[in-house]
Amino acid sequence: MNAHTPNRLKGSLLERATGMYDYAPPPPVIAPRHDPVPPPLAETEGWDGADAVSAPPPVDRRVAIIEPSRLADAGLLVPGAAVTPLAEEFRLVKRQLLVGAAKLGDEPRARAMLVCSAKPGDGKTFCAANLGLSMAAEKDVEILLVDADVAKPDLLNRLGVADGPGLLDAVADPTRNVEELIVETDVPQLLLLPAGTRGHADTELLSSERARVVIASLMRADKRRIVIFDSPPALAASPAVVLASLVGQVMLVVRADRTSEADVRDAVSRLSPCDNIQLLLNGVTLRPDGTRFGDYYGYGDPA
Repeated sequence: MNAHTPNRLKGSLLERATGMYDYAPPPPVIAPRHDPVPPPLAETEGWDGADAVSAPPPVDRRVAIIEPSRLADAGLLVPGAAVTPLAEEFRLVKRQLLVGAAKLGDEPRARAMLVCSAKPGDGKTFCAANLGLSMAAEKDVEILLVDADVAKPDLLNRLGVADGPGLLDAVADPTRNVEELIVETDVPQLLLLPAGTRGHADTELLSSERARVVIASLMRADKRRIVIFDSPPALAASPAVVLASLVGQVMLVVRADRTSEADVRDAVSRLSPCDNIQLLLNGVTLRPDGTRFGDYYGYGDPA
C-alpha cells in the first residue's frame, strides 16, 4: 500500500477497501443444508421473504417519526428521495451482505450483521444508519437497527429519534421484554432499539450470558428480520469482540484518510470470532455527474 494506491482502485466500497488494505477475507462459512431445504435469501436480488413465518404477536411499542430533513442534514439516505451516488453505493453494499447471508444458511445469526470500526471517528454509525435505511427498502423484510455502542450511543440521535430504554435495560432486568423496547418508525420496515440506560458495568452486562440470550431472541423473533448492530470501536472497547461472536457478518468501516493498515489488521484479529469480515471504505468523494467514483478524500461522515 502506498500514497497513490487509492486512486487506482475500482469497484464497490467493499471491494476498494479490500484492495486498499490488501485484505483478503476468508470465504464464507457455508452452513450445511438440511431437508427440507428452506428457500434461501434469494440470490443477488436479496431475500424475497418466501420463508417468512407468521408475524409475531403485536406488542405495545413507542412510535417515532423520522424527519427527511433531519436525514438530509446529516448526510444520510432519505427514503423515497431521488437516487444519489451514495444510495447506489449502499445498494451495492447491502446486496453483497445479503448474498453473504444467504450463503450462511438458515441459522438466525445469518441475519445478524455488526457494523464496527477500528477506532472512533471512522464513520461506523453513519454507515450503520445508511445500511439500515437502504435495507429497509427491500421487500418482505424487517430491519432492526440496534445501538450497541453503549458507552457513546449516537445512532438514534443521528436519525432524530429520542433515546429511551433499550438493550441494556433488557439485559439488566430479566423481567423486561426486549421486543417492547423496540421503537417503530414511520419508515416502512425500519425498527430501532436504543442502547438503553447506562450503568457502571455496561461492558460486563454485554459480555454476560443474559446478553447472549437477549440478542439471540432479537434474531429469532421474526424470520423476516435482519438485525444490524452499531458496535463500539474494536480497538476502543471490548464489547465489539463479544458481539462479533454472535453475528453472521462483520462490516469493518475504514476511513480512507485516517485508518492505518496496522489498525485494520489489529481490528480484524480482535473481531475474528466472526468468520466473515468485510471492509467498507468511508471517506470517499462520490460524484453526481455520472462518474461512479471520484477521489477518495472529502466525502463521508466526519465522526
